[in-house]
Amino acid sequence: MSTQANQSLKLSAVSGTTIVMVMTALHFVNDNFTSLLTPLQPDIARAFNVTKVETGILVSLLALVGSVLQPMFGGLGDRFDRRYLAAAGPMLSALGMTMMGLAPNLWMLGLFVIVGGIGSAVFHPSGAAFVAANSKLERRGLYASIFSAGGTAGLSLGPLTAGVLGFHGIIYLLPVGILIGIIAFVLTPSTKSSSGKVKSLRDYLSVFQGPIRLLWAVSVLRSLSTVTYQSLIPYVFDSRNLRHHIGWTLFTFSIASALGGIVGGLISDRVGRTKVLRSSVLGLIPLFILLVLSNPDQIWFYPLAFLVGGLANATIPVAVVAAQEFAPEHSGTTSALMMGFSWGTAGVLYLAFAALANATSPSLAMIVSIVLLVPGFFLTLKIPEPPRAIIK
Repeated sequence: MSTQANQSLKLSAVSGTTIVMVMTALHFVNDNFTSLLTPLQPDIARAFNVTKVETGILVSLLALVGSVLQPMFGGLGDRFDRRYLAAAGPMLSALGMTMMGLAPNLWMLGLFVIVGGIGSAVFHPSGAAFVAANSKLERRGLYASIFSAGGTAGLSLGPLTAGVLGFHGIIYLLPVGILIGIIAFVLTPSTKSSSGKVKSLRDYLSVFQGPIRLLWAVSVLRSLSTVTYQSLIPYVFDSRNLRHHIGWTLFTFSIASALGGIVGGLISDRVGRTKVLRSSVLGLIPLFILLVLSNPDQIWFYPLAFLVGGLANATIPVAVVAAQEFAPEHSGTTSALMMGFSWGTAGVLYLAFAALANATSPSLAMIVSIVLLVPGFFLTLKIPEPPRAIIK
């Protein structure tokens, strides 16, 4: 029997599916905490008497810390034991993000945001690598999208959670993060014995080249348009006395993102990764611009937000799996590049769009970020279809 067949039989066991579900639950909890910052920006601006640029710095700080450190933690997970990292991540995210409401000043708030970002950086690469190593070869895109959907669902509930508890009430969520981390550590197996030979720094640096570099660039541009929209739309609605639409708009967008990721992953298993990447990016551009120009009182607004959210997220699990298949020996590192490192780069770039929004208007800044997806589409045309390799 072939190695591929042996792995397929092995991964059909309940243990593999259980690990995927545990990682998905962790992803939900982790991203629920890190999504609390964006909808609370107007509250933070009023509480500390700061501008959109300064709250934008907090958004960029969270994205930067949660991304720049991901490749390092991904490499540690590839080399040592992912079990500790996967469990510790949500605990740190919970600690940092729920403490924001207790911050006495903006500097301390920034410190809490940094802790939350570190937690996100610790969790994401190990969680994605756990899923990849325990997925059936013919369903790898689907399982990756389910993992992604867990995080997106957490993101979608973040704005509603923030709306219900408020800036000073989110501290009550801290025990949830601690408890889920402990449960996950008990349920997940150690990966130390299967870590393989020790890899050098050159091995890790060699991953970021060729098609993986192109995938990363496309992911950055997609993430930039999304983070700009989700960060600036609260200001648009707040200025129009439509604050009650902020949570529901972000919730609709994020729920659709979760479903879009599942559909994208499932289709990519059947027709290929690159076809999904190209069609999703191309279709997203005009619809996203139309969404920015629409208002919540228009009948098509929420259906359009749902469609755009689905298209925006359809590329995430597909890009992650494609990168893992291009470099199967470095699943944690490639996961970090496609998720955190691309998101963090987009978060840093968002600072320029926050400044543009402050100088002109949030709507113009959002449209400019979406137009940058045009070169992103042409980059997808240069990406070859990855081989269906066994991921470790």
